[in-house]
Amino acid sequence: MSVKKMKKDELELLSHKDITNLLLEEKGKRNTADLFKEIIKLLDLPASTFDTKIGDYYTSLTTDKRFILLEDGTWDLKSRHTSDKNILIDDEEDEDLEDLKEEEEDETDEEDFDSANSDEDDEFDDTDDDLKDLVVLDEDELELEQ
Repeated sequence: MSVKKMKKDELELLSHKDITNLLLEEKGKRNTADLFKEIIKLLDLPASTFDTKIGDYYTSLTTDKRFILLEDGTWDLKSRHTSDKNILIDDEEDEDLEDLKEEEEDETDEEDFDSANSDEDDEFDDTDDDLKDLVVLDEDELELEQ
């Protein structure tokens, strides 16, 4: 059934993301503003809704796995795209992944260093010497000493 043919009551039962899904199925890829304006029109919402809720709407699209943001700034259904050539890649995410890989490599190097020196550390393990004079007192014994 077409979104335009649906009654307002039926549309109000759907989330904005579900309506977006229906619009993209019918009309193909569209930009964020056009999609949200269409939803506002279908639901007879006040025009001020666009300015106050467009950010939330964009965020909801980015977190929904059904949608994909293309290089030209339009949204489409992810099911229509099988290759990564049209996907907008976030350079910051790539940098974060590279940083994470470098940190993991550094940790691996430290572990290798630690394991190579573990025999030497055993010779100098004096933690038992530090604890030999330790005495545990209960509350009654503490009161007696004061």
